[in-house]
Amino acid sequence: MTLTKYKYLCSLIALLLICFYSSVSTARDLEQIKADGVLRHIGVPYANFITLYTEGDRTVVGGLDAELMQGFAKHLGLEYEFITASWSNAFTLLTGKNASYINNQLQRGHIDHGIEGDVIANGATILPWRSEVVDFSFDYFPSAVWLVAKAESDLIPIIPTGIIKQDIIAVKKLIKDHDVLAMKQTCLDPDLYNLYDTEANIILPITDLKLNEMIPAILNNDAESTLLDVPDTLIALQKWPGEIKVIGPVSYDQRMAVAFRKDSPQLREAFNQYLQKMKRSGEYNQLVKKYYPSVFNFYPDFFKIKNQ
Repeated sequence: MTLTKYKYLCSLIALLLICFYSSVSTARDLEQIKADGVLRHIGVPYANFITLYTEGDRTVVGGLDAELMQGFAKHLGLEYEFITASWSNAFTLLTGKNASYINNQLQRGHIDHGIEGDVIANGATILPWRSEVVDFSFDYFPSAVWLVAKAESDLIPIIPTGIIKQDIIAVKKLIKDHDVLAMKQTCLDPDLYNLYDTEANIILPITDLKLNEMIPAILNNDAESTLLDVPDTLIALQKWPGEIKVIGPVSYDQRMAVAFRKDSPQLREAFNQYLQKMKRSGEYNQLVKKYYPSVFNFYPDFFKIKNQ
């Protein structure tokens, strides 16, 4: 073998090894996670799903989804690691690729950003565009998007008809020429509900507003009303009693679930089994009651314990 051929062969082997180890580092299903010994939980601090607070010199992670994933990690015999995210980068941290919903279409990025976590769990709503990017677990929390206004607003809550389609139409008729605060890339994205067709004045945050800051924003007169999902609304009604009112729905019923990469089917299945076990034993309802006690009044059927 000539020196030139030898160098070429060495270069080819090195390239193949780089590609191999690169694929191994990103292929992280249940087997690889167990070998590593750590479950990496990506979460956006939001409502009572993920809460962060300081205790001494350390940050403590709490909330419904934090406890759920901590329990899942323990169930698998793994350590637990939390990775703080935002709504704009959570799916990138999970999949290594950018994905966004723009002009009613999924936009995919092609740059490899590297995978940093194994699951997204923070009250993530199952949306069609998200389902193209990730696989969701069995749903575990009910939701919908409602219009919420300041108490002094002249927007009047609709009288529910019992037919959700009619209620949505009624709400959309009310908001013509009214200010409505919304947020792109979340379940509060106005494009998801065709709100621009209502002739409402849709206001999108200029600054990096968080979902749990939507109510403070309207109370600060940044807008007259805001879109808000069910879990956040339940918390807001308790936190600001008498200062806000629910006008009515702008979406059909929605569901929340844990998000997994599409190449992590074994991890997803393991979580589904764990979730079903918790639901059958009643442990899950106890956990929900800790963080969302009033949700049982709104969705009693969803939380009925099934023994099958």
